[in-house]
Amino acid sequence: MLTFTIRRLLLAVPTLLFISLVIFLLLEASPGDPLGDVPLTVPPEVKERMREALGLGSPWYVRYVLWLKQFFWVEPLHWFDSLFGTQFSAGMQRIISFQSRSPVFDVIAQRIPQTLTVVGFSYLVGVLIALPIGILSAYKQYSWFDQLGTFVSMIGFSMPTFFTGVVLIIIFGVKLQWFPSVYDTTLEVRDWDSFWAQVRQMVMPVTVLALYNAAQISRFMRASMLDNLGQDYVRTARAKGLSERTVVLKHVLRNSLIPVITVIALGLPAVFGGAIITEQVFKVNGLGQLLITAIHGNDIPMVLTLTFIFAILIVVFTLVADILYGILDPRIRYD
Repeated sequence: MLTFTIRRLLLAVPTLLFISLVIFLLLEASPGDPLGDVPLTVPPEVKERMREALGLGSPWYVRYVLWLKQFFWVEPLHWFDSLFGTQFSAGMQRIISFQSRSPVFDVIAQRIPQTLTVVGFSYLVGVLIALPIGILSAYKQYSWFDQLGTFVSMIGFSMPTFFTGVVLIIIFGVKLQWFPSVYDTTLEVRDWDSFWAQVRQMVMPVTVLALYNAAQISRFMRASMLDNLGQDYVRTARAKGLSERTVVLKHVLRNSLIPVITVIALGLPAVFGGAIITEQVFKVNGLGQLLITAIHGNDIPMVLTLTFIFAILIVVFTLVADILYGILDPRIRYD
C-alpha cells in the first residue's frame, strides 16, 4: 500500500503541472483586461506602468513559471515562517490579487471558514442521511419506504441547487420568515443566542446542498446493496444461522460500501463547485463567491489559484478513494 501511495503521488506531480498549464492558458486566452475598469482619463503611459506593476508586461511562459514558483515554493515558505517564526520567505514576492492587491492565500484563508462550515457540514449531513436510506431501501425493496425514498431522491437529484435555494428562500425566508435569507458572515458565536442565530442561518444552505448530495449517494448505496444481497455468500451466511443484522451490517454493507466510497470521495471536491452557486444565492462570503468576483474582475492570479486548488482536491480524494478500496476489500492488492 505504501509503494502504491508513493507511486500515485509521484504520478500526480506531472498531472497537476499539466492541469495548471491548461488552466493558465485558458485564462490567458480568455477575453477581458484586468485594467479594463481604469478610467479613460488615465494617461496611456500610466496605464502601461500599472500593467508592468501587475506583471502583465512579461511573456506568458515567464508569468506561468513565476506563478509555479510562488505557489509551490514561496507560499509554503511563508506558511512555515508564520508557524515557526522564521524568515525564510523574507523579501520573496507572493501571489498577489489584481483586485485587492493582497496576497491571494491571505484572502483565501479569510474565506475558507465560511465555505468549510456550510459545505463540510452539508456534505456530512448528506452522507449520514443517504447511507441509512440506501440500506433500508435496498433491504425493503419495493416497499412504501423504498418508493418514498426513490421519489425524494429523484426530486433532490433533478432540481438544481440554485432553484432549490430560491424556493426555500421564498417559502421559509420571505413567506414564513423562519430563517434568514442572507447569510451573515460577520456573525461570531460567543453565547447561546449567537449560536442559535448561526444554526438558523445555516439551515437553508445546508439543506440545499445536503438534499442534492443525499439524493445521489442514496441511489448508489441502494444499487450496491441490491447487487450484494443476491450473492451466494449472503445465502451461505444465512444458512449458517447468522442473524439478519450480522448478515446485512457486517457482510453485505462492507462489500456494498466499496463503490459508494468512490462517489463520496470524488463528490467532496465537486461540492465545492456546487457551493459556488449556493453561496451566490444565500450571499455566503466564501470561496465560491470569491471565485465569481475574481472572474468578473479578471483577477487572473485569484482564479488560477482557486481552480488549481480545486484540481488538487480532486487528485487527492481520488487517491484517498483508491486507498480505501484496499482497506474495505481484502481482495484488492496494490503492491
